[in-house]
Amino acid sequence: MRVLVTGGAGYIGSHTMLEMLAADHTPMVVDNFANSSPVALERVARLSNRTFDHAVASLTDGPAIRQMIEDFRPDAVIHFAGLKAVGESEKKPLSYYEENVFSTIQLLKAMDAVGCRQIVFSSSATVYGEPHYLPFDEAHPLSPINPYGRTKYFIEEILRDWAATDPEKSVMLLRYFNPVGAHISGQIGEDPRGIPNNLVPFIAQVAMGRRERLMVFGDDYDTPDGTGIRDYIHVSDLAAGHVAALDYASRHHGIEAVNLGTGRGHSVKEVITAFAKASGREIPYEIAPRRKGDIATSFASTGKAKSLLGWEAKLSLDAMCSDTWRWQSQNPEGYGG
Repeated sequence: MRVLVTGGAGYIGSHTMLEMLAADHTPMVVDNFANSSPVALERVARLSNRTFDHAVASLTDGPAIRQMIEDFRPDAVIHFAGLKAVGESEKKPLSYYEENVFSTIQLLKAMDAVGCRQIVFSSSATVYGEPHYLPFDEAHPLSPINPYGRTKYFIEEILRDWAATDPEKSVMLLRYFNPVGAHISGQIGEDPRGIPNNLVPFIAQVAMGRRERLMVFGDDYDTPDGTGIRDYIHVSDLAAGHVAALDYASRHHGIEAVNLGTGRGHSVKEVITAFAKASGREIPYEIAPRRKGDIATSFASTGKAKSLLGWEAKLSLDAMCSDTWRWQSQNPEGYGG
């Protein structure tokens, strides 16, 4: 299939590009490189031994996106592009609504203009909010507790309304839990700009000596060791889930929400221990107050992904940590090095 990949140079997008190329899809990337690097696309091309088109543009530029889609004529879209930091969203909510929600509306208008009816959307487990029960399944009530999560929730609702306008439309809402790890080659991985917002890249930078210590936000949660528990999923497993969702969307109409996780949680302290083992480095840390918008525990029910898509996560926390360390140690300054 011809597939437009928004944000395809980003962390999850670049790994998904490799999976798509291996499955003989024909992708085109659109990315403004605000939180990514064109080097990632160069490495994807080298690792896959394939060429593909890419364009530099922001999805908030409606006319540019429409022209791009009219020229490329995709059969489907995988939509990654957007801002994704919970803490930053509390400080800059309007930027999140513009970059995430408004840009999606521009994308859907452009898709309608060329009759493109399939989209796989990069959503988030943050749409669930505080757990009414665990594990989170796709029927769990949606009640996000931060602006980032609300942008994902609002986009899901917009996509539901968009899908209802045409019985031929197909929408997959992929609710990620916590992507970590890197490609086994060590050539592509997570390269956050500035101070990392997510746990594992921060730990990796501490292990490299780029940062003095990790701040653990809260050790008084109602969990076995007091630190927050999350469902960490290897980014390569996540990328394979996107290709499975793309295949499903090509054969079915309507809208489906699907969790992509492992079905089990690990605490912050467990991740620190696993990363120290993988890297052979000490990970100094100190306890800080809880962050606004964080919850104690989050992990997925994964039965729907297995039954609907024939997909399940395969890689362990140890693999996530060792692959992250390979990426970080081979690329101490990320793509900028």
